[in-house]
Amino acid sequence: MNNYDIGIIGAGPAGYSAAVYAARAGFTVALWLGPEPGGQLTTTNEVENFIGFPEGIMGPEFMERSKQQAARFGTNLLDGKVTKIEKVEDGFILHGEKTSGKVKTVIIATGAVAKWLGTESEEKFKGRGVSGCATCDGFFFRDKNVAVVGAGDVAMEDAQTLAKVAASVTVLVRKGENAVRASKIMFERAKANPKIKFVFNTEIDEFMGDMKLEKIRIKNNLTNETSEMPIDGVFIAIGHRPNTDFCKDLITCDTEGYIVTDGVKTNVGGIYAAGDVMDRVYRQAITSAGTGCMAALEAKKFLEEQE
Repeated sequence: MNNYDIGIIGAGPAGYSAAVYAARAGFTVALWLGPEPGGQLTTTNEVENFIGFPEGIMGPEFMERSKQQAARFGTNLLDGKVTKIEKVEDGFILHGEKTSGKVKTVIIATGAVAKWLGTESEEKFKGRGVSGCATCDGFFFRDKNVAVVGAGDVAMEDAQTLAKVAASVTVLVRKGENAVRASKIMFERAKANPKIKFVFNTEIDEFMGDMKLEKIRIKNNLTNETSEMPIDGVFIAIGHRPNTDFCKDLITCDTEGYIVTDGVKTNVGGIYAAGDVMDRVYRQAITSAGTGCMAALEAKKFLEEQE
């Protein structure tokens, strides 16, 4: 088992940013790439809102270049995911499904995954009309007709974000109006927007189209009748699930699984969290990268204090 100064779990903007800062500071760094290196950005066609890329950059390319940048400064890139963090007297053991390592400090950057409807047709059109982030992808649907699936505050926020650029926004809610989980003020704001309409007791039965999404088949949950709706884009806004199952026995998480932090500090000294795994509000690549930098600087300070 190899020893490192800093172990980073997760290969998204937060993890790679932390790796660049930590490795450039002269520490030995290992980064566990996890089951989906690059995270959610690998399913994003074009990133146009990360500073420094005026022409935009494809999500997979952005993550590959981030990986190369981390490697350039000496980061040890390890395949597989970490299944457990074990606290020992002089640090931590990161138990990996392929490779384990002993580290002095840990940065958790495992992100969060959008909750999807889980249908085969939805998977087919991800990045081609189906999205889990209105802030990221709304711009591409200027003057288009889009739909939002969800009934919580996130769905209401997404609907209003999209209404600023889209021609129309249809919010699809599986149950009746009384089942809307959004706060009253958010729901009322969305209903008051002339570009937003609600369709209750309705869910998507199938996503349809050729090379990109063209329409959806929707089902009325009261009558079981189906109909087709022409649509340019669908935004799934039914929540996110942080990837914290492997560390909940050690790290304090909230009721939804997000790591509870003071800045980027967790309840365990020497363990830090960065990116979407601790951020339920912003969930952007650039904010994730920022907290990755913060976590690396905190880890640096921690290690220097141990000397």
